[in-house]
Amino acid sequence: MACRMLSASVRVVNARTRLPFRFGMGVLTAQPHLLIEVQAEFDGERVRAVAAEGLVPKWFTKYAETSYAEDLAALLEVIRKALELGMALGEQASPFEFWQELYARQGEWAEGTEHPPLLWNLGVTLAERAMIDGACRAAGVPFGWALRSGMLGVRPAALHPELEGVAWEALLPEAPLREVVLRHTVGLADPLTEADVGPGERVLDGLPQTLDECIEAYGLTHFKLKLAGDGQADLERLRSISRILEGRVVAPVVTLDGNEQYPDLATFASAWEDVRGDPDLDFLRSQVLFVEQPLPRDVALNDSTARDLLAWADRPPMIIDESDGEIHSARLALEVGYVGTSHKNCKGVFKSVANACLLAHRRRSAPETTSILSSEDLTTIGPVALLQDLAVVANLGITHSERNGHHYFRGLSMFPAELQEATVRAHPDLYHMHSEGFATLRVEAGCLQVGSVVDAGFGSAVAFDAAFAVPLDEWTPDSLTQPDPESSP
Repeated sequence: MACRMLSASVRVVNARTRLPFRFGMGVLTAQPHLLIEVQAEFDGERVRAVAAEGLVPKWFTKYAETSYAEDLAALLEVIRKALELGMALGEQASPFEFWQELYARQGEWAEGTEHPPLLWNLGVTLAERAMIDGACRAAGVPFGWALRSGMLGVRPAALHPELEGVAWEALLPEAPLREVVLRHTVGLADPLTEADVGPGERVLDGLPQTLDECIEAYGLTHFKLKLAGDGQADLERLRSISRILEGRVVAPVVTLDGNEQYPDLATFASAWEDVRGDPDLDFLRSQVLFVEQPLPRDVALNDSTARDLLAWADRPPMIIDESDGEIHSARLALEVGYVGTSHKNCKGVFKSVANACLLAHRRRSAPETTSILSSEDLTTIGPVALLQDLAVVANLGITHSERNGHHYFRGLSMFPAELQEATVRAHPDLYHMHSEGFATLRVEAGCLQVGSVVDAGFGSAVAFDAAFAVPLDEWTPDSLTQPDPESSP
């Protein structure tokens, strides 16, 4: 399907958290949520396409010395540049070819900056998502059909040469999932029980706040636990969480996220041995599937780490996340002792498709080895970003997915009431109207129903005019710290 990006615009909605999300060195209390609108042509047909992303502090880069304003300026720069380059590409043979060419040109531009790949690629992924959305709209087909039929022009071997000549479509599920288990994030500042909620900290907004309450309200079975890299503090918190899970959840599934908080492998290995040697953590440890990105991105894949990781015979299964900055990063991670990587749309849709095929191919070649493509979150919310990400998750067959946007934000309350209602009408299996009058995620028995997502074009079937949002050129970061204007419930 030939395609061309004609124009692009960016609008902003301020999203303020209902409780702070602490992870690694970052603490999220508010973020600009970007709505990208693109006019594009597909086989000569002009369509409007959309993508969206919340700009989270201290994830794409983790420079302790930079302010959020400085980090935000860099995030916006790479987005603006990618859209500019996308409009300059002219007609491409397919959305995949568009993505490849844009990735190459953005990379060439970034060589003259200090932007690392994980950062500069964010702009590429937003243009990529918009063009996938447009292709699905133009053809009137869901993402899964567009992917498997060849309409998008995907060639996983272009990223991973070992897939050359392999029928990659057969490496994906025959049909997308229609249910995904929600893996609940337990942030470093999240209260675990009512006793952890200090004076004046109770959030009275109709949604659960503590881990205890979330388990009760949502029927949770899967959990992602954030680690601080502080040995004793982590052990004490893990013990508290373990007691809750053992008493409340039958056979919980747990993943641990180091968020780059361990300076080297020896430090993490020592911390892991403390976990292994603590009898109070026997139950929790037995439920752990993998540990995500314990080491800093500039250390995780280097030669010294590779040597030591491969020599650590009884290491836990480990995957990369922040280290997955380039199109070959997953392959390199497998070579140096990791068991896989994570999917996030902000790292690339076609990249995740290729990584899913690579891991499935290796599982077929060596079924005795562990290989994991997980789904991790970055406080993603609807009505666009979350649904587009879930469309990819379901089509790659990832059975459980970290989701936390619904937990740290008050549903879709940052959007106009009309848009919230439209989202519930278009996706009644995924969203519902809370009794207090705002749209929020429908989580039942710990699961998300995503049938309406995989049946839509690229995830979202919500039709809306983004004129309510502030044009990027008129938006200021200072507005994030200003009091909320009167808004719809």
